[in-house]
Amino acid sequence: MAMSTVHRSDHTEGSVAKSIERQTAKLPSDLFLWAAVGSIATSATLHLVGNKDASVFIGQWAPTFLILGLYNKLVKQLGSDFTEARA
Repeated sequence: MAMSTVHRSDHTEGSVAKSIERQTAKLPSDLFLWAAVGSIATSATLHLVGNKDASVFIGQWAPTFLILGLYNKLVKQLGSDFTEARA
């Protein structure tokens, strides 16, 4: 099976992606880390006081915050701004 390669210059971002990237790049990356830590702490507290359903619900936010933080970091380093600036 042949593998195809896509070069960065072969693809461009749409207007929606560019708009999202401009907004998310304004947020500091550690905001998402602290949101994940806060989610974990809140989940642990809810678990300790006996509210297990809410604990699980809030605890599931942590991975989402971390993935958003990763997206934020990638946008800042490799987003459409980066590709357009090199062109």
